[in-house]
Amino acid sequence: MSSDAIVIEKLGKQYTIGTTLIGDATLGESITSWVSGPWRRFKQMAGHSEGTRTFWALKDVSFRVDVGEVIGIVGPNGAGKSTLLKVLSRITPPTEGFVDLTGRVSSLLEVGTGFHPELTGRENVFLNGAILGMFRAEIIRKFDAIVAFAELEQFIDTPVKHYSSGMFVRLAFSVAAHLEPEILIVDEVLSVGDLHFRNRCLGRMQDLRDEGRTVLFVSHDLTSVRQLCTRALLLSGGRVVDDGAPGDITRKYEQQHHDHAALTGAADRLHPPRGYHLRRVELRNAAGTVTSRFDAGEVMEIHLWTSGRAPENSYGAEFKLLNDDDEVISFGAANPVQNTYYQAAHEHFVCRLGPLPLTEGEYAFSFSVGVWNVQRWDTWSKAIGFTIERCDLFKTGHGIANVNDGDFVLQQEWLIGN
Repeated sequence: MSSDAIVIEKLGKQYTIGTTLIGDATLGESITSWVSGPWRRFKQMAGHSEGTRTFWALKDVSFRVDVGEVIGIVGPNGAGKSTLLKVLSRITPPTEGFVDLTGRVSSLLEVGTGFHPELTGRENVFLNGAILGMFRAEIIRKFDAIVAFAELEQFIDTPVKHYSSGMFVRLAFSVAAHLEPEILIVDEVLSVGDLHFRNRCLGRMQDLRDEGRTVLFVSHDLTSVRQLCTRALLLSGGRVVDDGAPGDITRKYEQQHHDHAALTGAADRLHPPRGYHLRRVELRNAAGTVTSRFDAGEVMEIHLWTSGRAPENSYGAEFKLLNDDDEVISFGAANPVQNTYYQAAHEHFVCRLGPLPLTEGEYAFSFSVGVWNVQRWDTWSKAIGFTIERCDLFKTGHGIANVNDGDFVLQQEWLIGN
């Protein structure tokens, strides 16, 4: 039995642009177009295109996806990412090549797709679920879970025309995720939701991954791609230009489209040596398990790899710790006081942090490598994120209620004064 969930061979999608009639034509326009059709075709055969031309949104795209793989698809705007997902979702047919999908497919490509604005949220759950292939009994059984995940209990009987775009996508994602598809296809729509809901969506996709389901995930949030995906594709100009580990692919994309001047001041411009860069990063707990979820008070190990031999000896790495508002809240570096400079042959950094004094929330690390206070060879912005799920540094068993009062809980000792 084949382990392929998706097989794509020589896929291409061609569009015609510059046509004189766009959208729905009136009756008079249709009659005129029908009468002038033979003359127009004769002119086209003679090489007169009336200003029309074609372009390939996708061309010669081939790859396979195993059952249970989570594939991140990255690339610049116009690379063909959304077109690829529309072809896979059977929204638009391919011009050439073929796609073979095994199992039930659920897609979330645009906010509110399949929703009727005059119907309530409740009615749209049943409508959208039916469009996605769910039986009525299945929708009834999962209805409470769908509404709870979307956090829309208060508004479920309100017409969705009164919903915000964030409410739209919360309900749409919840329906799609509870379909329990063999293949889930998600476009950049999660960017509409707030940080809390995006993290819940990523958690749900991680659960689907752990259940052995296949996920295709298009996003410009490269940190999420690195955390969630087991493999990544880089698209450019409608073609797959690279396929590999998420860290390598997202790094290549960043290098191609990064504005180095924006990262540093004029006195500290990046001059990365050819072929040398930060390549991969992992976060591990005290047991050595790779994870992105920690509790406050745990020990964390950062493992950071470079691409090869450094240009010179006595170099080091630095990190910046950012909160979910992208504010730098801490800093660390290999430094001469600790005698942690690296030799040129070293390719693997390890930094042990902890006990972590962080409150509950989302955090990310940015890294740079180079000669301390002299030159940076490479910088990797928001290379990896992690979640502090529980903060109970005082060992009360109840955690800390006021987690919005800051990012840190300082080590402290309270005494009774004389």
